Amino acid sequence: MRITPVVVMLALAVLAAGCGARSNTPFTAKGTIGCLKSHGFTRVSSSPAKVGFIAGFAANGGLIGTSSSGNQVTIAFTDSSGDVDSTEKAFTLHASPQLRPHIKDVMSTNRNAVIVWTTGASSDDQSTLNGCLKP
Repeated sequence: MRITPVVVMLALAVLAAGCGARSNTPFTAKGTIGCLKSHGFTRVSSSPAKVGFIAGFAANGGLIGTSSSGNQVTIAFTDSSGDVDSTEKAFTLHASPQLRPHIKDVMSTNRNAVIVWTTGASSDDQSTLNGCLKP
């Protein structure tokens, strides 16, 4: 049997479409914690007593950890992307007076995850963290 260029191109198109598919499954603390640890984050915890009030009560858990550069991050995993706005507002409302004017510089979101760094995250830290977000 001879494989034609059309068959090869069709197979590559199907493969590429599958690789680009995104899941809508919410990220969770439980799914993310191991990846962060294996990528150099230290003092990683999902303990509600350590992650703080907002992340501690997030529907899919919360995490705290320190990147290899020393920047601490707190993540609140909401139930869905529709709940992100209220969690961002809670972080802003409860931020220290010194941080509140700069909260948008250290807070970001990825689907249902609200991410708050101690200081602006480096592109490497942000990339590693986003790559570790798992359902």
